Amino acid sequence: MRLTFDLSPAVHHHAGLGRYAHELLSALLAIDSANEYYAFYYAPRGDERADPPLDRLPARKLRLSAKPWRMSVLLAYWSGATMDRWLPRGDVFHATDHLLPPLRQSRAVFTVHDLIFCFFPEYHLPLNRWYLSLLLPRFLRRADAIIAVSENTRRDVIRVMGIPPEKTRVIYEGVSPAFRPLRDVAELARVREKYHLPARFILFLGTLEPRKNLLTLIEAYRALANDPDAPALVLAGRKGWLYQPVFQRVRELGLEARVHFTEWVDGADMPALINAAEIFVYPSLYEGFGLPPLEAMACGVPVICSNAASLPEVVGDGGILFDPRDVAALTLALRRALADETVRADLRERGLRQAQKFSWERAARATLQVYESVNTKVEKP
Repeated sequence: MRLTFDLSPAVHHHAGLGRYAHELLSALLAIDSANEYYAFYYAPRGDERADPPLDRLPARKLRLSAKPWRMSVLLAYWSGATMDRWLPRGDVFHATDHLLPPLRQSRAVFTVHDLIFCFFPEYHLPLNRWYLSLLLPRFLRRADAIIAVSENTRRDVIRVMGIPPEKTRVIYEGVSPAFRPLRDVAELARVREKYHLPARFILFLGTLEPRKNLLTLIEAYRALANDPDAPALVLAGRKGWLYQPVFQRVRELGLEARVHFTEWVDGADMPALINAAEIFVYPSLYEGFGLPPLEAMACGVPVICSNAASLPEVVGDGGILFDPRDVAALTLALRRALADETVRADLRERGLRQAQKFSWERAARATLQVYESVNTKVEKP
């Protein structure tokens, strides 16, 4: 087969979607030497490149930025046109960025990460919400097969979008071997210095945006901050949209000296950053999958995580789960983990065991089966 893989979210470092695209394609190349792989991505400057080892792939770069590219797809669907000339001609095209160009010469596999825009429309920019509301149902209908990254996402797609269950398959994301307990003192010290980390800290890692529910975390931490021996709180990740209330609330509560922001974290630094934390906390209101708590468990760091959407599937019994709307429950979970080394040790052990259930190699083998299944279908008209 000739397989074209949309690597756009990885090339443009789009947080969870980007890491999904990079890790999955890297794992596919590691296990599959029988098929030909091509990368596709939009590249407004023209000099954008994928990170190794994907930079060695033959690639089709479209000289457009995200908005014009999305508008081109919209116009193509509106006019009934196809976009085969924009892409390497192949047997299967894998859409990973919630965007599927209309194609006639390739089978289409579509990864749906979440339906956040349906359940939390206020957390999406109006233009993005309009675009997804209009086109995502068309993408899902047009795809030959749909990969959902969790059972929760699959249920949402079937129920909300009316997609036949037999067209969908759950393939969980994986965890990179880089996320493991680290004993490299020099590496830990390097990352501590680079991000100006306090000696002891509770860590959140993810985009700073309303869906991540950071105001609840700040309110829960407020009760701990009165104790001078309590660890600091580190909020690591780039600013998303509507991030300002997070900074405002920290100022209102006088927590500037206790709450630290790192901005963007380089992917290569994430394992050491997580390992340096005393506890990892993830209060998100909705996740299609939820890589950060999985990676924290793989690092042997105690995890406290929301019980919303797909997160219980990922965390299982490897962490303490709480209602993301319940500040008191989160405060209690933090106090419990901080006060008792036995609890932390138990969480480390259970988290490491749970993380072993997920691997990118397993995800790649399952994805390759999907490619093979759609390639055996009769030709498109």
